[in-house]
Amino acid sequence: MNDLVVLLSAQGALVIFLATAATRLGAPVPAAPFLVVAGGLAMGGQLSFGAVLLAAVLGNIVGDGAWFLAGRRWGYRVMRFLCRISLSADTCVRRSEAILGRWGGLSLIAAKFVPGVSVVAPPMAGALGMSNTRFMAYETVAALIWSLGFLGIGALFHTAIQDVLAVMSSVGLTATLVGALLLAAFVAWRYRARRVARRADDVEHIEVAALREAMATGRRLTVIDLRSVDARSIDDRVLPGAIAIGYAQLPDRLHELSVARELVVFCDCPHDETSIAAARLLAQSGLPRVRVLAGGIAAWAAAEALASAPAPLADDESTVAVQATHAAHAVQAA
Repeated sequence: MNDLVVLLSAQGALVIFLATAATRLGAPVPAAPFLVVAGGLAMGGQLSFGAVLLAAVLGNIVGDGAWFLAGRRWGYRVMRFLCRISLSADTCVRRSEAILGRWGGLSLIAAKFVPGVSVVAPPMAGALGMSNTRFMAYETVAALIWSLGFLGIGALFHTAIQDVLAVMSSVGLTATLVGALLLAAFVAWRYRARRVARRADDVEHIEVAALREAMATGRRLTVIDLRSVDARSIDDRVLPGAIAIGYAQLPDRLHELSVARELVVFCDCPHDETSIAAARLLAQSGLPRVRVLAGGIAAWAAAEALASAPAPLADDESTVAVQATHAAHAVQAA
């Protein structure tokens, strides 16, 4: 801990900038403790409060700005990637969409204090077409509130922080090992919870080919698109005939779905986790046969692209085509 104090005292602004930027980019770096300690050191006159605050704000802008531009460029693919590696992949997109849909630009402020959403909110804002000026305005305010909050905690309890650092310094390696073990236990618990949520032994799936065949033969299927309005607005992939009902709206739409003979649900989420949760909800509500489209909208779009691709020439046809081309060139040369 003394090394941390020395490091912050010597390179406080730089350390705070790097830690904050790394946190906003999604690296497993806890920026908040650095800010709290820096706030305590600033109260003791060992750091410049203004310099540390500026470094934290710039770190927020750099990290979130990178994801904002990525969202502007690649859209829903960025959120899908981020939520795929998240320990809370099943709720990652849903919570981000809910916050952005309800609060708009102000969601950038709220998202900083919501685990699992803080990294996803900036790219989603970019994908939804938020202007650069508006993003910078909201991001700057959000960064100031977030940074001042943790720096203020450190400044308010600066004497207690010094005592805590002294105790941790005396404990030394033991405290480090205990902290590492607690972190490992938390990660293992979240991973196990995610694995349990991903298990779908009680949920029936349907492949894209089987769904296409069923629709072609006129079977009475009700297909539900579980993506939110915001998600569909940045993703032009569609499944013809699907009814758009976001996951959050399902409980309010159970009555109208009760007349359906067979339901198929799909989403755009890692491992179909939202679809599995929706299928369980519908089944528990007593609805008829409910199945999950394996692979979701991504699998459907891939199958559509494959079906619309021009068929390759057979070997004999390609040979004839090449020979005809050579013959034509020969005639022109003559």
